[in-house]
Amino acid sequence: MTTSRTSRRRFLAQSVAALGFPTIIPATAIGKGGRPAPSERITVAIIGWGTIATHWTPSFLNNEKCQVVSVADPMKEFGHYGYKGEFSGGREVGRKFIDKFYSENSKTPVKVATAHVDFREMLEKEDIDAVEICTPDHWHGYQTVYCAQKGKHLYAQKPLSLNIGDGRRMVEAVTKSGVTWQTGSQQRSDIYFRMASEFVRNGRIGKVKSVRVGLPGGHTNWNQMADQVNVAPVPADFDYDMWLGPAEQMDYRPALLPLNWRHNYNFSGGMVTDFGAHHIDIAQWAMDFENTGPIEITNIKGEMPAKTELYNTATKFHFEGVFENGTRYIIADTSEKLMPEVEATLTDKSKADHSGIFFEGENGKWIWVNRGKLIGSDPEMFREKTRSEEVHLYESKDHTDNFLSCIYDGKPTVAPIEAAHRTISISHLGNIGLRLGRTKIKWDPKAETIADDKEASALLSREWRKPWTL
Repeated sequence: MTTSRTSRRRFLAQSVAALGFPTIIPATAIGKGGRPAPSERITVAIIGWGTIATHWTPSFLNNEKCQVVSVADPMKEFGHYGYKGEFSGGREVGRKFIDKFYSENSKTPVKVATAHVDFREMLEKEDIDAVEICTPDHWHGYQTVYCAQKGKHLYAQKPLSLNIGDGRRMVEAVTKSGVTWQTGSQQRSDIYFRMASEFVRNGRIGKVKSVRVGLPGGHTNWNQMADQVNVAPVPADFDYDMWLGPAEQMDYRPALLPLNWRHNYNFSGGMVTDFGAHHIDIAQWAMDFENTGPIEITNIKGEMPAKTELYNTATKFHFEGVFENGTRYIIADTSEKLMPEVEATLTDKSKADHSGIFFEGENGKWIWVNRGKLIGSDPEMFREKTRSEEVHLYESKDHTDNFLSCIYDGKPTVAPIEAAHRTISISHLGNIGLRLGRTKIKWDPKAETIADDKEASALLSREWRKPWTL
């Protein structure tokens, strides 16, 4: 990176944060049509090109504040990505995707993106300001700490971490480095989730008795290779050891990847962490618990495959988080049908949706929110907008633009890392109980320790596989 580029963006990201007010970008820094000049655009790299990167990188490509310049992935090119195994992934797929976008928006074909096997090599060789982490969960801790130490701004897809120990280490690294952070909890940039959270915060349903959180359960065969569970040759041009990274050594099986790795505890926490990262986050936001957690996880139960199964995460689950003030989260897979009040509003019961977040208030009042849906016990409660004297939550209409804008002005993003850590810690504690057959876990949210249970405490963190140490 040239000195002018380094000093310019470093000034924007660091001096503004220190002074506490936004910087006005001078006209000399703006290109034609108001687009930042090339020297002022934030350069972005993508780590991991698969299902998530394919869906979310266009939000960077379409934003004129940045330029996507590079991608790193140990897979060169392979099929079976997507939620139905319908498209390809890998670094060359990503590179071509980026070049095609910029070529279609240019008078002549362009080759702007580079591709790397190792993200560390990419960060050393390329001129990069910010990174989008789109790797499996087992990589999030290491890559966040590594990139933060390199001073790279970070947009990391959820769930935040593989375990609570990794999460706390990530928070400390990002806080120490001072880089801009955005968790890929895109629901915080959705009007329905913000409205629901504001109404709850401002007492529109009275005191909240309980929060019911419905999550998808089961195991989904996204890559269409779930039957291929036996050890198999590693595909050509795939550095499988690099893909494993800090995770425990396992032989390659087609049933594991792409994406179906989510059902194995070596790489993820199943649907408990996958959608828990979204819906529990909204519960935390609405209840103003973003910097704390429950004091107990109780009534833990579920259906668990044998530990020897390749897909060994919970298929059915129920657990409850009890907070110091008495608030109770009831978290379960949708087969439990947690939200009969919502179902009762429908004439066609077959269309009942028991996912999302249900806030139970006083005197029969309630609010339920899910993607694209917001329903209350009384429609009149939504007619009055949040008043000026009431709590107004952070408003973001574009999750990616919010991240990029905060790099320039030094302000916090809508989805800070501490909030993401506290959210996913609840999912991790539920999983610990499910894995060990516990019915209750005592949790200290300040010290982040489990009382009187050494076996459960041992699952709060794990060592990274050598040589992946920092």
